Amino acid sequence: MNRRFSIVLLFALVCCCAPSVQAQQSVARVWNEVLLNAIRIDTPHPPKHARNLFHVATAMYDAWAAYDTTAIGYLHHERATAANIPVARHEAISYAAYRVLKSRFATGPGATFTNAALDAQMSIFAYDTNITTTVGTSPAAVGNRIAEAILAWGLTDGSNQAGNYLDPTYSNPQPPMIVLLNGVPQGQGVPVGTDPNRWQPLAFDAAFTQNGLQADLIQKYVGATWLGTAPFAHIRPNPSVPWIDPGPPSKLGTATDAEYKAQAFDVLRKSSQLNSTQLIDISPGAWGNNELGHEDGTGHALNPATGQPYAPNIIKLGDFARVLAEFWADGPDSETPPGHWHVLANEVADHPLTQKRIGGVGPIVDDLEWDVKTYFAVSASTHDAACAAWGVKRYYESPRPVTMIRYMCSKGQSSDPFGPSYNVEGIPLEPGVCEVITAQSSAPGERHAGVGSVGQIAVFAWPGEPSDRATQTSPVRWIRGIDWLPYQRQTFNTPAFPGYISGHSTFSRAAAEVLAAITGSPFFPGGIDHFTAPANTYLVFERGPSQTVDLQWGTYFDAADQAGLSRRFGGIHPQEDDLPGRIIGSQCGQHVWTMAQKYWDGSILNDTVVPTVAYQGNGSAVVTAPARRGLFYRLQSSTNLIAWTNVTTDAQATDTTITFTDPSASGPAKFYRVYWDAVSP
Repeated sequence: MNRRFSIVLLFALVCCCAPSVQAQQSVARVWNEVLLNAIRIDTPHPPKHARNLFHVATAMYDAWAAYDTTAIGYLHHERATAANIPVARHEAISYAAYRVLKSRFATGPGATFTNAALDAQMSIFAYDTNITTTVGTSPAAVGNRIAEAILAWGLTDGSNQAGNYLDPTYSNPQPPMIVLLNGVPQGQGVPVGTDPNRWQPLAFDAAFTQNGLQADLIQKYVGATWLGTAPFAHIRPNPSVPWIDPGPPSKLGTATDAEYKAQAFDVLRKSSQLNSTQLIDISPGAWGNNELGHEDGTGHALNPATGQPYAPNIIKLGDFARVLAEFWADGPDSETPPGHWHVLANEVADHPLTQKRIGGVGPIVDDLEWDVKTYFAVSASTHDAACAAWGVKRYYESPRPVTMIRYMCSKGQSSDPFGPSYNVEGIPLEPGVCEVITAQSSAPGERHAGVGSVGQIAVFAWPGEPSDRATQTSPVRWIRGIDWLPYQRQTFNTPAFPGYISGHSTFSRAAAEVLAAITGSPFFPGGIDHFTAPANTYLVFERGPSQTVDLQWGTYFDAADQAGLSRRFGGIHPQEDDLPGRIIGSQCGQHVWTMAQKYWDGSILNDTVVPTVAYQGNGSAVVTAPARRGLFYRLQSSTNLIAWTNVTTDAQATDTTITFTDPSASGPAKFYRVYWDAVSP
């Protein structure tokens, strides 16, 4: 996998070299690559782009399904006919994807480049972008109808797309924390009035996103509406609670005080290891194979593809940690975590050992069917992961390590009640990682010389990026705890949303579950995948690594676990954000996989619909039934269970229940049924 590239070059390739490149790719793959390029130059917003990936994948799947006799579309349901099905599918998919992409990327920092690339791609395919009709049987009209249905759905799915995904009801009383001023820590820890148990926006004198775009100088909550955004497979009884609730995180000054301190300290300890020369084996034979939600794996005994042990891959812990933090950080020039898993999925599709059998069984399908179903399932899983993770984030609104560590260090130490600088809210002490500055330790030539004042907390940690990131490194050293920084760019530092639970962990495990399911094996093709980070040229935060690092994964789950771990070395999440995210991500992926197959084989229409009836005092009846989001239903009545009469017209379910009213329920006894309609009106 190669994540380093030029965005300008990518768009030039779309415009100039596409015919030869795309001759070996399905039309779905072409539009997926265009979408990933668009995300890379747009403002990073993981849940929004998870949704964009899902809606574009839905557009392509629904267009493919329209020309199938079995599959059922998700948001648009029609049976189209054509003399040449492959040609019609190519055209319908292109118009559907193009219209959704044009709408979603009409504005934003990369809009000019993206819209040019979209138009250029249609030109390459010789499709007229001026054909906007939704009437008729032409493939273009089919594609335009599908896009129209998806875009209408998006305006009512709870994300507040029309309001730029903001939540006008949200407020945060936390004073923003000024992390740096002119690139220098302020030495104040956290501002007065900080609640150490709540997410705190950061303030910057210069702020940029991970891909170098200008950002808000005071962070605004990214993804605040996703607690109420409609997912694909999730069901919940109460719309005010998370889709999947792991329970609350630990809190300082409560019954879980000790756990809170341990979680923060684990991040601090990992910060101290960023230049560690300890040698570790990161091959699939020694690393990975964890039980879900744990870190107990000792690797895989054999590569199942070769039957041989994995070769050792010995590397310095510090180099591994820093490459891990940057690779999975998905920045700069990144397609965000959900898109990153589409990159992995495309690599799997391109691998010569991949047999494109859905679920690992049955006949080999063509590239288009494989891509359409893979994108639909993978993007549905990451969209549901966004709804699940950001639902938990909004509900619990937990702090990030930068608040946790700086707050406790500003209070003192909590390990020794009889020692200096003791405070019950202070940071735990550990020799070599976190210590109290004393007169002796701060004397000239001693380890804390020039670090801070006697009585302050000193931590052995990364001090921030160097002045010249291309030629210099910032080795771990003793700094004041109130100045602690995550291993991130100083203009980005920490994402603009709460920590608990980790989006990386949830996204990654969800996608890993789907890739394992659709390929029929948890292992990458050939039993291994990897990414090579060249010595001294790969890192962006500083020069490095000191040696070439080859990240390796035996299974999709191993890769997902590394994504979660990376955020802890990067100072973004503690372990309690990571491990529950893996568990919830697993549930997201498995639920999506189960449901997606029902659309593919049409069995979604066999789901039992048993209504409940509530008779009203005014002679009407309210009928409620379970439903599948996106399908159309209508209410019918009968007096003899033989002849049925339509009481309502078709209505599209937007949630997992649907309600109808019969205004004329009085009179002869009536029976009711809620009947699905596979074809939209």
